[in-house]
Amino acid sequence: MTKSRIRAAKPDTQPHFDYFYDKPGSLPGTLNIGVDAQPPVIVLIDYNEADATRQTLATPEECLPYLDTESVSWVDVQGLGSEDILQRLGQVFNLHPLVLEDIVNVPQRPKVEDDYEDHLVMIARMVIPKESGGFHSEQVSFILGKHYLLTVQEEPEHDCFEQVRQRIRYNKGSVRKLGADYLAYTLIDSIIDGFFPVLEAYGEQMEDLEDEVITKPTRQTLNKIYRVRRELLNLRRAIWPQRDAIAMLIRDDNDSLISDRVQVYLRDCYDHAVQILDMVETYRELTSGLMDVYLSAVSNKMNEIMKLLTVVSSIFIPLTFIAGVYGMNFNTEKSPWNMPELNWYWGYPLCLAAMAATAAGLIYFFWRRGWFENFSDVQDRTSRKRG
Repeated sequence: MTKSRIRAAKPDTQPHFDYFYDKPGSLPGTLNIGVDAQPPVIVLIDYNEADATRQTLATPEECLPYLDTESVSWVDVQGLGSEDILQRLGQVFNLHPLVLEDIVNVPQRPKVEDDYEDHLVMIARMVIPKESGGFHSEQVSFILGKHYLLTVQEEPEHDCFEQVRQRIRYNKGSVRKLGADYLAYTLIDSIIDGFFPVLEAYGEQMEDLEDEVITKPTRQTLNKIYRVRRELLNLRRAIWPQRDAIAMLIRDDNDSLISDRVQVYLRDCYDHAVQILDMVETYRELTSGLMDVYLSAVSNKMNEIMKLLTVVSSIFIPLTFIAGVYGMNFNTEKSPWNMPELNWYWGYPLCLAAMAATAAGLIYFFWRRGWFENFSDVQDRTSRKRG
């Protein structure tokens, strides 16, 4: 096995660095199928402005009659669990071994490769919100030809393309009036729009965390903040290169496969990607601020506890001192050095006077140091002077 990935210790958390990499010395173009990968299902949707058909294909070779027709053929491969089918799929669509490796060996960094004559390659990340919080993330690969579009999904159960399928089926919008490049734009736009529900859920979590940090911060609160910050980092790693990939699609070098009309739509898709990236960065800054507020709240709570303990200690220190002095009852008849003050006529008043003088001296010292001055009063006087 040449499959290597950096994985987190906990299976329920998404790692910061989860890109695929080959072991040193492995053969280029080697396909590594995950043990939990589902068998691929090939779904073909062939349509033009007048008609649309949908069917499930048994073999990749059944796609061949649809690749050179004037209609648009969308071949959607759902699952990566068969190396034989994927290799045959690469032969049918004339895919370079390294392109097939990028499609199969997930996850890859989102990118666009336009160095091939008859097709264009794009790797994207699709996110779907979870009901329990967080999000699913999977890789979607696009192979765009003149009259066809091949998509390969990592996990078919997490899909945001259903509305596009319905638009093709019921001939809504312009999807059946335009070519395969518009279909590719529509699917990419669905992927980009899929980030917004995820970010909306994180926005609600941020509001709840703000209330929790201010009213009742606990250790679990810090864990929640860290988890949200970690997941936002994963979102940033998904949308940042995807924005750059969309920018590459807008370049003039792709005129043979992407028309000027579709490039206008892609510019709007690029604007959405930039907006999502701004939202992710804003939320990440808010999580940093929440961490600072949490630490301040915990520090203030600790200060209140120390203040209470200090007051209690200050009350009992003189009592302890008095009890300690009067508890040292040495017999003066045995030795003149055994506390002769116990036999003084004015010993008790002098002892109280010494205690009062000590307390007064400490109060004067604390007053000279400014420890009795209220900081809020200082701020009020400062503001009055400035006014």
